[in-house]
Amino acid sequence: MGYSAFLAATIIFFIITFIHTLRYFFRIKIHFPGWDKFLIYFSVFVGVTGFAEFILFINNWPIPLIVIGIITALGFFVFFIAAIVMIISLLRKKDKEARLFVIAAMPFLLSPIIAAIIEWDWIFAACGMWTILVLSWGMFARFKSLQIENARAALEKEEERNRLIAQQNELLEQQVAERTAELQHSLENLKQTQAQLIQSEKMASLGELTAGIAHEIQNPLNFVNNFSDVSVELLQELKEEVDNGDLTEVNAIADDVIQNLEKIAHHGRRADNIVKGMLQHSRSSSGQKEPTDINILADEFLRLAYHGLRAKDKSFNAEMITNFSEGLPKVTIISQDVGRVLLNLFNNAFYATQEKSKQSQLSGNGYKPVITVTTLQKEDVIQIIIKDNGIGIPPEIKDKILQPFFTTKPTGEGTGLGLSLSYDIIVKAHGGTLDIESQPAEGAEFIITLPVS
Repeated sequence: MGYSAFLAATIIFFIITFIHTLRYFFRIKIHFPGWDKFLIYFSVFVGVTGFAEFILFINNWPIPLIVIGIITALGFFVFFIAAIVMIISLLRKKDKEARLFVIAAMPFLLSPIIAAIIEWDWIFAACGMWTILVLSWGMFARFKSLQIENARAALEKEEERNRLIAQQNELLEQQVAERTAELQHSLENLKQTQAQLIQSEKMASLGELTAGIAHEIQNPLNFVNNFSDVSVELLQELKEEVDNGDLTEVNAIADDVIQNLEKIAHHGRRADNIVKGMLQHSRSSSGQKEPTDINILADEFLRLAYHGLRAKDKSFNAEMITNFSEGLPKVTIISQDVGRVLLNLFNNAFYATQEKSKQSQLSGNGYKPVITVTTLQKEDVIQIIIKDNGIGIPPEIKDKILQPFFTTKPTGEGTGLGLSLSYDIIVKAHGGTLDIESQPAEGAEFIITLPVS
């Protein structure tokens, strides 16, 4: 009896294991969901029954053979029917795994018949071993197949990923090309705008320069016109005295006419020198550096800046102090560019003193504008120091005034490029420095440093 109970429990355990192997091997849950649930419930029932038999067997409780036989026969019968039905169903689907299962399970399923023909105690064990070996081989084959499928899927996934990466790279390259084209177009527009603004600043400087030149020429022309008018009157008087025969008066008038003509010639030469000087600067605008006398250049553009402002505001007056060091060596520079820098700095200095003069008129403090220009040599550099006693530069904007488009002047009076271009000319084009010192309400000082060689 004990052996029968143990054998029944072993068969039940084998049936349960075989059922779940069958479920996973053939993916019953996918192909036959209904059968899958039935097999689960049935294996639970068989398992509980087998466990109960095992407990009774351990405690040496008597188990009727009829009970063991019925449970074992019932489990085997249901398992046999379920296996036959699933095998037929899978064979109808022409599944090669079903054929493998038939080869593995057929000896075990036919073991009762074989046992009736051949009397061998190990017939069930041999059939079960056969089933286990064949199914194990099938499982290994399945595992190998899954490995191949997984490798193929991974390869396809990698190829798909590479394809997507290639598409993304192509799209990215296209976007980069489009963006580069846009940036290139924007850069071209910026260059054009910059050129226009620089030209605008140059034209503004030219306007200041022209106003100064006009004022410089206007003074000698006024003298020429005045002495010419006086000379005409003297010649009329001379004609009358000649008719009267008064030679003494004729000689006196002739002497006056000669003096007037000498003055006319003097102021004419002065105007001629102004024009020649400006033509010389115009001819030197080729961008070539040449030795230049800094004192002459600074003095000339100081007067042009002052007269240019005076042409706009006749009421403005300022004291100009020049401390030019004698014997300075000539500096190799582009004279017109450095002259534009000086003109811009002089204009700023006069503007600062003009604004402070307007403020002092309201307060009545007797302010007098003063511009001081100093040149000196320090070792192998020459410095041009432009100092004013104007409104000064507030500390919060001192670091900004060299930035392009930054200006403290009202709209329409400044482009904000003057100091920026001046910095580029002195520092980048000539290898010098442009330093700024200022005290609010006390004035500002700009220091240009240029190498001698």
